[in-house]
Amino acid sequence: MSDWPDGRNGGPGERYGRGSASPRPESARAMPHVRRRPAPPQSPPHIPPQQGPGYEDGSGYDSGYNTGQVYGGGQRGGGHGGGRGGDSGYVQPRPAPDWGRRLKVGVLSLVVVVLAVSVGTYFWADGKLKREVDLSKVIDRPSEGDGTNYLIVGSDSREGMTAEDKKKLHTGSAEGKRTDSMMILHDGSNGPTLVSLPRDSNVEIPSFVGSESGKKFAGTGRQVKLNAAYAEDGPELLVRTVEFNTGLHIDHYVEIGFGGFAKIVDAIGGVEIDIPKAFKDKNSGADFQAGKQTLNGEQSLAFVRTRYAFAGSDLDRTKNQQKFLAALASQTATPSTILNPFKLYPTMGAGLDTLIVDKDMSLWSLGNMFFAMKGVTGGEGTSMNIPLTGQSVNGNLVWDKTKVKQLVEQLKNDEKVTVKGN
Repeated sequence: MSDWPDGRNGGPGERYGRGSASPRPESARAMPHVRRRPAPPQSPPHIPPQQGPGYEDGSGYDSGYNTGQVYGGGQRGGGHGGGRGGDSGYVQPRPAPDWGRRLKVGVLSLVVVVLAVSVGTYFWADGKLKREVDLSKVIDRPSEGDGTNYLIVGSDSREGMTAEDKKKLHTGSAEGKRTDSMMILHDGSNGPTLVSLPRDSNVEIPSFVGSESGKKFAGTGRQVKLNAAYAEDGPELLVRTVEFNTGLHIDHYVEIGFGGFAKIVDAIGGVEIDIPKAFKDKNSGADFQAGKQTLNGEQSLAFVRTRYAFAGSDLDRTKNQQKFLAALASQTATPSTILNPFKLYPTMGAGLDTLIVDKDMSLWSLGNMFFAMKGVTGGEGTSMNIPLTGQSVNGNLVWDKTKVKQLVEQLKNDEKVTVKGN
């Protein structure tokens, strides 16, 4: 079918119009009317209204400029990213960061991590405690008073030490265990009180139940040195003897041996202490000049064990033991140790691996004991030797029973201690 009207086929001889070489003027041309089918109605494309500056009357005039909106650009990357919105290609502005929400999420995450680490550390440390002393085996106990009483014992246990360790620390190679130091630490509302019990104290061995055999032994009035009770039947008889001779109820028992003591000191990098007068002792290996100095584990053990170099022998030794333990607690409970995991975990590991405690001792109670010990150095408490008469029986130190009774009453009632020791 031809699209040319009147049978024209558009050949070369029939051209006319502009550039057709036909003499017929262009204005004379007539285009026959051709009827076509109407196109289906279409909705006009949606174009967001625009206003140029200065046209706010809604007349619809378009200046040809826009205000930063982009049309017809479509969407890139599938039309779902980059902050672009809709099929019209209109670019949505990127929302501002919600810093308040981000801060809350960050703080919450930090709290969760710290809590998880703290709980994990607690159970790790709690599991390392050696709960070997059963105070339920102690019979005829005094009534409990206010506050908490700890019996702290330093033994000459060489457990876990090599021959080289024994030689280096001047401990010898004696079998078994004996007590080199014994102290009562009272923690109450009037500040902590640390009372040393000389190992050569003259005491009576009361009736007791054997810790291993379960057999009851009747009291015969035997007078012995205090450390003999430990040698005879261990921690349970020592607690029974202390309670019988003082009348003070012991709530918890803590013991540490030679090797563990030295490891704790080395783990925290040494303990600084002021030695007022130079002394030397071949038995303990001590050789100290006067003045402030930092002692390592080997030197610290020699310091607390020395007694033959002093005129007061065991009494002077107990004073040095109190002084050193308080300094150790004070210098360990510092942010540089607690907040430094590379220092905290070795210190806790060294101490907990070698501590022997009673079956009811919790890590919380042990921590309270530690900070009470620190309070003695900080001026919040009192340190003293148990009152003595100045007399001796078979070379043993005799307690001043009147003053001891007064001291115990003050501790039981959690009162301010006014009794003076030797």
